[in-house]
Amino acid sequence: MREIVLDTETTGFEPDQGDRIVEIGAVELFNHVPTGKTYHQYINPERSMPQGAFEVHGLGDDFLADKPVFKDVGRAFLDFVGDAKLVIHNAAFDMKFLNAELGWANMRLLPMDQAIDTLMIARRRFPGSPASLDALCRRFSIDNSARTLHGALLDSEILAEVYLELIGGRQPDFMLQENGNDSGSVAVSGQRWTPPPRPNPLPSRLSETEKAAHDSFVAALGDGAIWAKPA
Repeated sequence: MREIVLDTETTGFEPDQGDRIVEIGAVELFNHVPTGKTYHQYINPERSMPQGAFEVHGLGDDFLADKPVFKDVGRAFLDFVGDAKLVIHNAAFDMKFLNAELGWANMRLLPMDQAIDTLMIARRRFPGSPASLDALCRRFSIDNSARTLHGALLDSEILAEVYLELIGGRQPDFMLQENGNDSGSVAVSGQRWTPPPRPNPLPSRLSETEKAAHDSFVAALGDGAIWAKPA
C-alpha cells in the first residue's frame, strides 16, 4: 500500500481571497515504511508575501521570485502523488489549496476521500488533548528540534513519524498470532490473535465456606427462584 505524507506552506488561509501555495513537501510510504522517495517544490505565488505568513515559514518575495509557478510544476506533483492516499495534518486546509491551484491550472482535482486526516485521528485517540503537530511530537517523544520555522518537507517527514505512531507504531500490521504451541509469535496476519486454551484451568477463588454460604442462601429462596425454573 502506497501513501504520501504531505504538507504545504501558503501565503495565508483562503485561496478564494487570493492566497496561494508557496511550498509543497511530500514523503512516500510503502506498507507504512518510508521508501526514501520525496517530493519538494518551492513555488512562486505571483503575489507578495504577507508579513504574518512570512513569520510562519520564512519564505519571502526575494527567495520565491525565481521559483516556478504552480502550473509549471503541477503535473509533476500529480505524477508523484498518483492514486496514493494522502496523509495530511488538517487535510481540509491543504486539499482546499491544492485543488484551488490544480483548478486554476486546468488539471485534475484530488478527491477528498483520497486524504487521511491525522488531525482527526489524533482527536479521536486523545479527545480533549492538544493535537497540533508539535503536541503530538511531545506525546510520542519525536525529535522536532529542527522545526524552528514551518517547512513543508521537514513537516511532512515529522508527520510521517507521528502518523506511524497514531496508527499503532512502525509496524501497525504486525499482530500476535498462534504458532501451534502455548506461546504467541509476532507475524503479519489478517486475523486477530486469540489466546489458546489453558492446559490447566485456574483454581477456583471461591473458598469452601463461601460456597456453602451461597448454597444455603439459594436453598432458602425455595423453588420460586428464577434460576430454579426451567428455561
